[in-house]
Amino acid sequence: MSKRQILVVDDEPDIRSLVQEILEDEGFSVNVAENATKARQEVESFKPDLILLDIWMPDIDGITLLKEWKEDGGITSPIIMMSGHGNVETAVEATRHGAYDFIEKPLSISKLLLTIKHAFETTSLQQENLQLRHTTSARLEPIGKSKVILNLRSQIARIAAHDTPVLIYGESGTDKELFARYLHSLSPRNDGPFITVSISALAKDHAEIELFGSKTNNQFQEGYFDKAKGGVLYIKDISELDKTLQSHLHDVLETKRYSHIGSSEQIELDMRIIAATRFDIETLIQENRFRDDLYYLLNVLPISIPPIRDHYEDVPAMLEYYVDYFIETEGLPYRKFDVAAQNRLRSYQWPGNVRELKNIVQRLLILGTDENINIDEVESCLGNSQKKDNSSTMEGFDFDLPLRDARESFEKAYLEYQLKKAKGSVSKVANTVGIERTHLYRKLKTLGIDLK
Repeated sequence: MSKRQILVVDDEPDIRSLVQEILEDEGFSVNVAENATKARQEVESFKPDLILLDIWMPDIDGITLLKEWKEDGGITSPIIMMSGHGNVETAVEATRHGAYDFIEKPLSISKLLLTIKHAFETTSLQQENLQLRHTTSARLEPIGKSKVILNLRSQIARIAAHDTPVLIYGESGTDKELFARYLHSLSPRNDGPFITVSISALAKDHAEIELFGSKTNNQFQEGYFDKAKGGVLYIKDISELDKTLQSHLHDVLETKRYSHIGSSEQIELDMRIIAATRFDIETLIQENRFRDDLYYLLNVLPISIPPIRDHYEDVPAMLEYYVDYFIETEGLPYRKFDVAAQNRLRSYQWPGNVRELKNIVQRLLILGTDENINIDEVESCLGNSQKKDNSSTMEGFDFDLPLRDARESFEKAYLEYQLKKAKGSVSKVANTVGIERTHLYRKLKTLGIDLK
């Protein structure tokens, strides 16, 4: 893979050479320019993937150069502004004219590298969204012609016309994001970005800043809400949101405004919120793990994604789709499921839903040699899928589960074992595992363990 190219534009030679040396050590290809004239030449010849641009330069200032590049549409690469005389107003002006971010001098190397990393991540997201907008809505359509899927398509089409928040329910592996993207493709906002945020992947100490952005100490950091402007913010694992962030999100949805952390400026909520969960949120409310007022704001237009077992007649079409998908994306050889193999998979319960079906198709295309996939191959594959090998199981424990599911599965098995060992005595278990008895009772109830 070729190195990413960065152009450093600054009139101070010491800064140019220092930043060039650091970025080259990080594996980037770096060119430098001391003024606007040289920078224009480098943009034409070097074709940078990212530009670090000083605001104060002797011939033409950086803001003017930024506007020139952005207004003529010639540069789509992210531009990060640098200044030794920065303030919030300058940062806001720079971002308003298309800058990705603004950093102050003297430069913090860790801040500089982190900002560059985030800029490239954002660019990748934008390119992905551009590709998705060029994908036909037919490719995004849920696969199948069963009554269940046809009704779901019709429901999504009706909901797409409105800007109200949507809450999508579905078991693990049902590809809830596909349905969210399908909704987006049918909506008036389909030219806007589709930004995905996974709550479980947010940094615990900086989750609020990652979501809402920040303006502190004359520094501006873009958040997911900023990135989703004009489009959709898709929130995965909404049930993983901690109570503080639940309260903040509730206020945002209720007022339809948000603000950057550290700033009192109110920003209009110009986007649609689609949240998804695999858990029963009403149960979480009863357990005081989710705010009921936030749930009511999100649950105005609920969408329930059916598991495969509820529309098993669509399995042959799904198999055909994913065969074509892996041929196109990975260059795998064509193979065809024979009738007996298809019927066996129609009757299979698919505990992993679409994710499991997709994995099985991929495995059969890679490992098989004949053009036809027969029932013996399928039985063997399902046996491996159900039993799993010792590298991914421990006494029946499934290491392929999402972290929260895995944690709850282990805790339930562990506490059931301890209860059996203690002949049902909660006091003994509490002493053995080192947990306060009242908390243990709550934990047993949450995990659905019946003491009887």
